[in-house]
Amino acid sequence: MKSWIAAARPRTLPLSLASIILGSFLASAAHKFSWPIALLAALTTIFLQILSNFANDYGDAVSGKDTELRVGPRRAVATGDITKEAMMRGIILMSVLSLVCGISLLILAFRDADVSIFWFFLVLGILSIAAAIGYTNGKRPYGYAGFGDIAVLLFFGWLGVLGTYFLHTLSFSALLLLPATSVGLFATGVLNVNNIRDIETDTLTGKKSIPARLGLHKAIHYHWGLLIAGMFCAVAYSFLTGANWFSYVYILAFPLFILNGRAIATHKRPVELNARLGQLALTTLLFVLLFGIGQVL
Repeated sequence: MKSWIAAARPRTLPLSLASIILGSFLASAAHKFSWPIALLAALTTIFLQILSNFANDYGDAVSGKDTELRVGPRRAVATGDITKEAMMRGIILMSVLSLVCGISLLILAFRDADVSIFWFFLVLGILSIAAAIGYTNGKRPYGYAGFGDIAVLLFFGWLGVLGTYFLHTLSFSALLLLPATSVGLFATGVLNVNNIRDIETDTLTGKKSIPARLGLHKAIHYHWGLLIAGMFCAVAYSFLTGANWFSYVYILAFPLFILNGRAIATHKRPVELNARLGQLALTTLLFVLLFGIGQVL
């Protein structure tokens, strides 16, 4: 059981829920919030994140990308804690749970809407499952080609926030792309820290992450760009919507993003970045909570 819990990587769950929380806060600010929709969306996201973690564990082991030089958390399949066959069953189980929970969510949210909306979101849900599995699996895993950053921005940012908001409200506003982009960029920053930590082993095993492609120096500049652009998008949204002064309370989280950027820029050993992964994930969650509270109040 400990091996399965470790493979599920519970520390990744708060970050995966950030977009759901922000989308729900924005819906609440529009006076169209639903607890059942919020809870089902959160549960679906949890299953998808665990699916992604299981699939990554399996894919890295099968492809040989996980070696004894790995600095990050212990991998279950590569170390033999869980067999490949058992992990595959876990992947199938999480896929089924994600699909069942997601369909239940869509039926609840779109029971009075045009049926075409249901089918559109169902396709998005199936694509989310495929993306979770395809990150490190298949003939051409997109995570090994450096496209993981785009996927994180898309699923942890735009689709997560805007999709959740639409589930509550059945409406869309182009301006919401700004806070959605903020969360997506911060989440991409978490992936970037992970890839900077693993830059040496990724280069040796042929994993073409963004840092492996750019080199350490440029990857650090890229990290600063993600953090600064994320903060800028949030402020731009508040300014363009004419928000009151209290809605800017999320700025209190900005020093923590700056501290993260400085830590990444000055680190000496890859192992030091393990703590920075969690710090950036929790800072993103704090930002979301402060941003959402500012919108509601």
